[in-house]
Amino acid sequence: MKIVALVGSNRKESFNRKLAVYMQNRYQTTVEIEILPIEKLPMYNQDDELTPPEIVTEIKKKVAESDGVLFVTPEYNHSIPAFLKNAIDWFSRVDKVMVNKPVMIVGSSPGVLGTARAQMHLRQILNSPGISALTLPGNEVFIGAVHEKLDESGKLVHEPTVQFMDTVMDNYIKWIKKQSL
Repeated sequence: MKIVALVGSNRKESFNRKLAVYMQNRYQTTVEIEILPIEKLPMYNQDDELTPPEIVTEIKKKVAESDGVLFVTPEYNHSIPAFLKNAIDWFSRVDKVMVNKPVMIVGSSPGVLGTARAQMHLRQILNSPGISALTLPGNEVFIGAVHEKLDESGKLVHEPTVQFMDTVMDNYIKWIKKQSL
């Protein structure tokens, strides 16, 4: 099973990038997770949508060919980062690669709420007509105080969070399989 991950932070020491890499390593025997370089996408421009830059075509192709999409997002001003929204805008036009694509959302933050508001906003965006993604219901992963739950190497070491992530990932994999029947 092939999942592509879209990380909403381009910060070098991003907690969310570390979380995506952790998931990539932890679940590698069950699922292949490829982290896509959405930070390299140019800003969406309708003038370019029919002849997009090569990086746009490459990333959209990987999304289209994947079994599911993992969003790993921080929270910026109660919402998602601009370049994550930019990627979604590219995905919503012309070939609309997100339609009926199974999606899982996770997010982490040093704050208490762990990206709850950003994820709520992201769910609204993913439900829009040009996207129409199938967001995993009832499995919300908000990792607050993430700086206390990752070790120096970026490994998630807070056992209750690890167990919860394992459960949600298992639910996501089962849900993807149900969607493909």
